Amino acid sequence: MKKNKYIGVLLLMIIFSSCKTLLKTGKNNPEKYRPAYHFSPKKGWMNDPNGMIYLDGTYHLFYQHNPDTIVWGPMHWGHATSTDLMQWEEQPIALFPDSLGTIFSGSVVLDKNNTAGFGKDALVAIFTHHNHYIEEEKTGLHQYQSIAYSLDQGKSWTKYTGNPVLPNPGIWDFRDPKVMWHAGSGQWIMTLATKQSITFYGSKNLKEWKRLSEFGNDTGANGGVWECPDLLCLPTPEGDKWVLLVSINPGGPNTGSATQYFVGDFDGTTFTTNQKDIRWMDYGPDNYAGVTFSNTGNRHILIGWMSNWAYANMVPASTWRSGMTIPRILSLQKVSEKWFLVSSPITKELMNEDVQQIGDMHVQNNTQDWSNYIKKTDGAFELSFTLDKVTTFDLVLSNNTGDELLLGFDKSTDQFFVDRSKAGNANFYPAFITRTVVPRISDTGMINYRLLVDRNSVEVFADGGLSNLSSIFFIERPFHVLKFRSPTNVNVRDLSIKVIK
Repeated sequence: MKKNKYIGVLLLMIIFSSCKTLLKTGKNNPEKYRPAYHFSPKKGWMNDPNGMIYLDGTYHLFYQHNPDTIVWGPMHWGHATSTDLMQWEEQPIALFPDSLGTIFSGSVVLDKNNTAGFGKDALVAIFTHHNHYIEEEKTGLHQYQSIAYSLDQGKSWTKYTGNPVLPNPGIWDFRDPKVMWHAGSGQWIMTLATKQSITFYGSKNLKEWKRLSEFGNDTGANGGVWECPDLLCLPTPEGDKWVLLVSINPGGPNTGSATQYFVGDFDGTTFTTNQKDIRWMDYGPDNYAGVTFSNTGNRHILIGWMSNWAYANMVPASTWRSGMTIPRILSLQKVSEKWFLVSSPITKELMNEDVQQIGDMHVQNNTQDWSNYIKKTDGAFELSFTLDKVTTFDLVLSNNTGDELLLGFDKSTDQFFVDRSKAGNANFYPAFITRTVVPRISDTGMINYRLLVDRNSVEVFADGGLSNLSSIFFIERPFHVLKFRSPTNVNVRDLSIKVIK
């Protein structure tokens, strides 16, 4: 849900660049960059996931959507549904722009007790109205919070006649409401992005909101505007801990967009933390604005937008642009007396049709060819293994057209990395980040490594999801060569490759 102040100035340049990209990359095969098992829209532009909710066996994914072009523009809420988090069925657009503005990011809750008066079990969407006309006047009042409701499980929506329910207090950035029910205080809690802070509001009925507290400003990473927050309660052996997710753009650890998090406590009014360091959910350049599904109990499932505002409008595309990350379950793990967020991809629900349990092997002479294991994958597979010691290693994915994706671990820097500098078209825009790193957080004496490869993306989950990297790339033919390299002899345990169809 990028709100670039310069979008109007750059619009002509972006459209011109996109048209050139379309002619060069999409004329003969408009689907060649389409992911196999990550959600992408049938046509048009997509960015932030919005309003995600689980209801009666179906996952609802709403998202920032411009149905008319492949660049950011007048925002709608697109809508897709799934029963397994892999096979998505696109639904009619849920929310359209109106006289109050375009429809920016927000959330959806199940109003079980009819607190808003729209009906028992109504779905209520809480979203940001963005008024471009007021924005042009530079009044600072162009974003405010509104609601809509659905009585047919999200098929149709009615906007509340009393919108906006939370007027702008006079600041430029005032958006992205994530709402949850807080049983302890008996009220709805809205977590809202406000400049470089998060402001919490409370309500009994989703229509009248009272300001509770503010968190941020001089805390955490502040290299860009704060966006798309999410407040979660996660269980640990030491009791429940609260985690506040905050997306930031720019200012990420590998340039551009990223999501930081804070571990602390929330008492129904105020979020507090003793955390002094900056912690990132995913160090990869292509996981932004991630939020979790509502109504999933203690299972916190997150999906992020798989792109980066540094180049999102410029990536190769044809009739559609952007995809979502793989869904991942969030939890907390304690390492060296600090609590870190763990991301675990949901692959049991990915319908793995061909699983190769290769087992254990000893790698010597520096290189071992694993190409035979991915012959049937068509560029869509999951690979996992464990190394019996912490050592430098590379995985090299390539094809016969010269494309190469390099990923692995560098013991000298204690970092996992992804290098996409030779993975197809990496020169379409100067800001495209070609090599990214993430520090190793685990303090164990072995490395657990897991990655998901789609036709044009890779997501690394190292050491059980403590160190993560999500990256997109643009190759025209699938990788069919896979080699493992290490400067030392090493034992590989539990090697497994799953074909995802």
